[in-house]
Amino acid sequence: MNYQTLSHDLMPVISTTRLTKAFGNLVAVNDLNLRVMPGDVFGFLGPNGSGKTTTIRMLLGLIRPTAGRAILFGMDNAYQLSAILQRIGAIVETPTFYPYLSGIDNLRVIAANSGMVLGKANNRRYEEVLELVELQSYTKLAYRKYSLGMKQRLGIAAALLSDPELIMLDEPTNGLDPAGVIEIRNLIKRMSSLGKTIFLSSHILSEVQQVCNRVAIMRKGNLVKQGDVRELLHDKDQIEIRMAQTAEIDMAITHLRHMQEQHAPWITHIAVEYDTHNQAQIIIDAPTTRSSEVNKLLAQQELFAAEIRPREGSLEHVYLQATAIPVPGDNTSIPIPTEKSKGAAR
Repeated sequence: MNYQTLSHDLMPVISTTRLTKAFGNLVAVNDLNLRVMPGDVFGFLGPNGSGKTTTIRMLLGLIRPTAGRAILFGMDNAYQLSAILQRIGAIVETPTFYPYLSGIDNLRVIAANSGMVLGKANNRRYEEVLELVELQSYTKLAYRKYSLGMKQRLGIAAALLSDPELIMLDEPTNGLDPAGVIEIRNLIKRMSSLGKTIFLSSHILSEVQQVCNRVAIMRKGNLVKQGDVRELLHDKDQIEIRMAQTAEIDMAITHLRHMQEQHAPWITHIAVEYDTHNQAQIIIDAPTTRSSEVNKLLAQQELFAAEIRPREGSLEHVYLQATAIPVPGDNTSIPIPTEKSKGAAR
């Protein structure tokens, strides 16, 4: 889907206002203001205990909020929940299926229990959803013989039976191997191409970055960041420098700091990071258009960079900064103090 064509003047599919849930003295969700637009693939992120599942349960009417409102499709779920749920397909927990029934027979049971009228139209719908989740070759296979990835996809097929406008998925890739994760990723893209709005809670940030156009990040029940993925990835210009000789890193930092304090206020931060191979690199917060100036300064001091380039943003870095989680030890960022900051410390 071309997200550029979406009109964000449309009515939100999900809009919450100061949505709050407290369990005694524990505030699980605090003053949450979410906005999900038609056609969004919306990533809902946060560490365990950040309030993601509690939020989803409030949106689906499984638990009542302590305060605030949740509006879905322009309807308040405190008063119009039945009409709202008819337009949603959701997987909040692992769906319960009968192990000895086939995939298609399990769908028939779910359809019957949900009040769908049996008949040829339903039979066509079973075939459609099984084809969408790529299980059409396994319709007669007993559920107990399905792989974990196939079970997850059958659960999504069940959520799609009523052809809902909004699909809500809570950690759909939990426990899956890499092949299963890719299957779910491709399925989300297929659903998006059909015009579905998808609300996706996930811990796999690389997957979210590939499939979502907008995200919200939670921390300890609070919304700490929300916005367009591309804008979040480019909200800070950074230049990455790898020196030809590791021993030159300290000298390079000294000259960069001197440049920052004397005539380059556009350098706002200098740090050293170590990649997964324990190789050091210098990261400076500065406009990427200044890369040539930085390279020239280093060369004047006979310090030659093996590589200097604009740093590509990653959702992982945005997430770690938003949730105040230190970057793991093999990718540690070490701030380099300026002379002014050292003076202030004294």
